[in-house]
Amino acid sequence: MTEQKDLLQHQAILQRDKETYALVPHLPGGITDTNTLRKIADIADKYGCQAVKVTSAQRIALVGIKEEDVENFWSDLNLPKGHAIGKVVRSVKICPGTTFCKRGRQDSVSIGLMLDKKYHGMELPNKTKIGVSGCANNCAENAIKDIGLMGTPKGFNITVGGCAGGRARLAELLFTDKTSEEALTIVDKIIEVYKGAAKGGQRIGFFIEKVGLENFKKCIEAAEKDLSKLIKELKEHNV
Repeated sequence: MTEQKDLLQHQAILQRDKETYALVPHLPGGITDTNTLRKIADIADKYGCQAVKVTSAQRIALVGIKEEDVENFWSDLNLPKGHAIGKVVRSVKICPGTTFCKRGRQDSVSIGLMLDKKYHGMELPNKTKIGVSGCANNCAENAIKDIGLMGTPKGFNITVGGCAGGRARLAELLFTDKTSEEALTIVDKIIEVYKGAAKGGQRIGFFIEKVGLENFKKCIEAAEKDLSKLIKELKEHNV
């Protein structure tokens, strides 16, 4: 009998019973509308969903879908798949920010949705999670995100290298009080350097431990014309 596994192409996560799967529609930032929720509920009922789980990545997992129903489930639902498995950008967690929250200092929703649109599902050396918080309460859990943006009265503080899991690591401060435009550019460069110099299976934080935070920051601050050379040097240092 063939061993059952996650179905990566369908973003279907094998469950404990080794027979059914959890499917996770992508809801950027956890923001949706009542019509979408009704549709999810109707399709879940149609395919005999056993449980509905709100996830820490601001999505809704539909648990207990049979393997033979996976393709039809996605076809009927007609929503983007949430990347919950694989060496990709898994999620961009977004707090309510100035869009909704009285404590928000910066517009975390707008910048978070931009990052989600650009990076969600992008293949990288290992799974990567991004958090965007509108104030120092850090409701997007920046301290345990690979990349974090935290709103301040003057802009965004940017952190890197956090993760949970069996070997947890707190994120480190990289920059303070950057504008939204500057923050987006910095995230672009973080992704570029990580993708170009890290080993397969290496999370950003453990990559930074190998090459040094200052060397990593030097790459992020470098002019575009010098970046390829610095990434190559960083890759050689990452042994």
